[in-house]
Amino acid sequence: MFKTKTGKWSAVALLAVIIVAVGGYAYVMAAFPENRCEAKHLTDETKMAGDCYACHVKATPKIAQDWYEGKHGVLLVKCFVCHGQPDGKGAIEFAANPDPDTVCRKCHDPAVNRMQEKYGLRAQCNECHPYHQNSIHHEAFQKTQSKKTLD
Repeated sequence: MFKTKTGKWSAVALLAVIIVAVGGYAYVMAAFPENRCEAKHLTDETKMAGDCYACHVKATPKIAQDWYEGKHGVLLVKCFVCHGQPDGKGAIEFAANPDPDTVCRKCHDPAVNRMQEKYGLRAQCNECHPYHQNSIHHEAFQKTQSKKTLD
């Protein structure tokens, strides 16, 4: 295959360079995870602590805008209240899709209990109240019918 010693050593040197380059790349990716997209949630930057909106307005603009215009955004309920802290240091575990039975009850326990007692509904709040689209004048309120009739 290789006709000269120089050709053989050139191939070995090229292979060594490739191995070192791949190893170096793997090391950098492991040592500096902030360069990877999924590690953005684990950043230690204090300016981003608790302010997911700055990044998510670019990454998931529809969800970020829905939150901003909804009840939670208007009342400045930050993302970590429902989703937890990405670094795991908060009161609840970080979750992209939090469990409504756990999360919604933290602030809305009387409403969840009332829905369960009155209508026998499970705490699947998102079925009628989309988390990020929950505007001040939500369609769930528009659809309700009065049980009393005026005579």
